[in-house]
Amino acid sequence: MEGGSPQASRRPGGTPRCTLPSWRDRRARRNSGVSLDLIFVGGGLASCLAAYRTAERHPGLRLQVLEQAAQPGGNHTWSFHEADVPAASSWLDPLITWRWPRYEVRFPGYRRVVESGYRSIESGHLRTVIGAALGDRVRTGVGITKIGQDHVVLADGGQRLSATAVVDATGYRPSPALRLGYQKFLGQVLEFDRPIGLTHPILMDASVAQEEGFRFVYVLPFSETSALVEDTYYSDTTGLPTDVLRARIQAYARAMGWQVRGVTREETGVLPITLAGDFTRFWPRDDRTPRLGLRAGLFNPTTGYSLPDAVAAADLVAGSLPCDGARLASVLRTHAESRWNRGRFFRGLNRMLFLAGRPAERFRVLERFYRLPAGLIERFYAGRLTLADQVRLLAGKPPVPVLPALAAWIDTSVGTETPA
Repeated sequence: MEGGSPQASRRPGGTPRCTLPSWRDRRARRNSGVSLDLIFVGGGLASCLAAYRTAERHPGLRLQVLEQAAQPGGNHTWSFHEADVPAASSWLDPLITWRWPRYEVRFPGYRRVVESGYRSIESGHLRTVIGAALGDRVRTGVGITKIGQDHVVLADGGQRLSATAVVDATGYRPSPALRLGYQKFLGQVLEFDRPIGLTHPILMDASVAQEEGFRFVYVLPFSETSALVEDTYYSDTTGLPTDVLRARIQAYARAMGWQVRGVTREETGVLPITLAGDFTRFWPRDDRTPRLGLRAGLFNPTTGYSLPDAVAAADLVAGSLPCDGARLASVLRTHAESRWNRGRFFRGLNRMLFLAGRPAERFRVLERFYRLPAGLIERFYAGRLTLADQVRLLAGKPPVPVLPALAAWIDTSVGTETPA
């Protein structure tokens, strides 16, 4: 083989993958000062899962996760529907913190318990499992000034770390190639004086006052006397009025008759909801640095949730390695573009939600949705809608005015600037 790049072979079914470098490649790599096989820049969910899965499948691979903060994983609770993740991804099981067999939704004129599994991962538990598996391969407090296809430059002293492949998992960056709305929330883990009698999550309690946009309260019961309560709403802006949301959470607890003893943890988030975009501008074809997570646009276009996409990408990375950066970038970009194309219908629904209805009436879109069969709801969140499902979602009188709904559906415009 010539040129020092990994040879390519094919899996059954014709999907290309990279094989181990030849002895000439390894000698050339040592001579050029390359010390690692793989670097993940950013210690969020996507890179933690990809590093965990890669280390499991390739225990001899030399990898590092570089995180700027004091600890990886941040301060989050990541949730997903059981059907969002394929059964083959059982490697995720040790990371799951809570499991429930069903969940509930509440609207002003409708309530429903959906018999479908729901799962959550808490960042502290993620750190425990990832830390045991990766050890000192996770480095924290590391600032990065440059990310290249095969190297990074550290902020402290300008040290250069080289690797066969470097993955950019540094999170979402604003891009004029995307037109967005936002799902914003503040959540508090509340401790109660007595059992609250809740045995399954309330994914949406939209019986609360509708302010600014579609608003609901999200409740995950962790025990008889502990729950995460989040005040959540869809909005056109990114601002998060934290004091207002804290007061709303306390008011909600009082309205439910729950006696709050204290707050043990608080988390916030502003998640992107995609209305329209140009993927080729978001991730240009000549950008050969691999991306993961929000940096790659890998998140649910309607909820902003990223865990199912992070699981799929982790399997993809681990199944493609060992591989150089250009090849891994091609694999991940092709995957992200495919996911983007599959999201076209969802972006149309998002535009109807954000653009067609009055803010106080937007809840009716979700109220109508949750009257549909449980199987369709599962396929919706998993991003696997059939053509019949799409027809069912659009059939009948829309819950928003017809003409604005049609205008929103066809309005796929985005900015004209080039991405930074």
